[in-house]
Amino acid sequence: MLMPAREGEVAPQAAAPPEYSGLHRVVIVGGGAGGLELATRLGDKLGRRGRAHVTLIDQARSHVWKPKLHEIAAGSMDVGVHEVSYRAQAHWHGFSFRIGSLTGIDRARREVHVAPYVDEDGVEVTPARSFGYDTLVIAIGSLVHSFGTPGVDEHGIKLETTADARRFQRRLVNALVRAHAQQGPRAGHQLGVAIVGAGATGVELAAELHRSTRELVAYGLDRIDPDKDLRLHLVEAADRVLPGLPPRVSATAGRMLVELGVRVHTGARVAEVTTDGLLLADGSRIAAELVVWAAGVKAHEVLATLDGLEVNRINQLVVQPTLQTTRDDNVFAIGDCAACPWPQTDASATPRWVPPRAQAAHQQASLMLRQVQRRLAGKALDEYRYRDFGSLVSLGAFSTVGSMMGGERGRSLLVEGLFARLMYESLYKMHELALHGMPKVALDTLARWITRRNEPHVKLH
Repeated sequence: MLMPAREGEVAPQAAAPPEYSGLHRVVIVGGGAGGLELATRLGDKLGRRGRAHVTLIDQARSHVWKPKLHEIAAGSMDVGVHEVSYRAQAHWHGFSFRIGSLTGIDRARREVHVAPYVDEDGVEVTPARSFGYDTLVIAIGSLVHSFGTPGVDEHGIKLETTADARRFQRRLVNALVRAHAQQGPRAGHQLGVAIVGAGATGVELAAELHRSTRELVAYGLDRIDPDKDLRLHLVEAADRVLPGLPPRVSATAGRMLVELGVRVHTGARVAEVTTDGLLLADGSRIAAELVVWAAGVKAHEVLATLDGLEVNRINQLVVQPTLQTTRDDNVFAIGDCAACPWPQTDASATPRWVPPRAQAAHQQASLMLRQVQRRLAGKALDEYRYRDFGSLVSLGAFSTVGSMMGGERGRSLLVEGLFARLMYESLYKMHELALHGMPKVALDTLARWITRRNEPHVKLH
């Protein structure tokens, strides 16, 4: 579903096209879960009715829901079936799409600056451009935090984009094929996979790899014994997996991972990523051919250069309860790139921030739709109240565990098994419904189910 960036591109411009002059200009930078949902709903509500000109800017050509990256990396999800073309979505829902990455803003002139887009052959497709705005929403998500650990960039893979996930999947398939064809003895690190960071991404990837590697081996790689030759390591600096979730959920997930044969290393700090695995702070080593770095979260460096907007220590834009940035009421931030206060019922409690979760981005996108409408009507803005519905972690086909109704209610309920699995799948369906509506989602779901019945359940190439 990738759309050529050359098609439909416009000449360099400093503001909205002439036919939109006089309309309120809403520019959304970042087409992740929150940004694309917001652009779609604003386009439907305002763009089609000629009440506003809505523009979405992203450095990629298509969107894939980020919590699905571990499935792409494991080869258990067909990217082509699930990715959404930004240009097609814009055409169908009344907004404009422009390709490019954010380089800065001019708050006085109310302009967003975008870098040139250069293709994989090094050819410039679009030049550096600027887009005028009346309301700017920054939703560029977050990055994996390496904490300055040596060797991460050189020898590890960060699951930040679809391209990263595809790269890991190709390397995994190549490693299995190489080991199958190899005549001599295997090196000690061969067929070892080390995942650094036992948050949701790391735990879900470990469980998904347990299943997908066995399916890969079943397709003719009979010289590999998955139970003996494949070694999955999950490395976490904290004293338990899923340290951000309730201890009961952590304990249940940890037990299930061990039952799957995943080698869980808690209280283990990585000192260096090497060509053949990990060197830990205590001097011990973990041999691995592939290393995935999934530890820590930080915002993009560019956010610290946005014409004086306030950021916190991990570069998130600090926002008010209205989602407006603290130093400019015309600039909003949502999703993982926003440091949004989470009001406490107890005034003496330690201040908290809304966690970087898909449910938060979804809620903030819904509020931003109302905020833009209220700005157009000259009304006071609403305040964002994060509703914590808990967290769910998929352990692949093995199980799903999590906590429901957590956070602001002061209690959580441990859920697992089929019910938890259905709840987990519903999160993605909610995202699809926000983008496409019920008829298309129902037809697409049926088509995927039929296709999966007649094809391998894992990507083989």
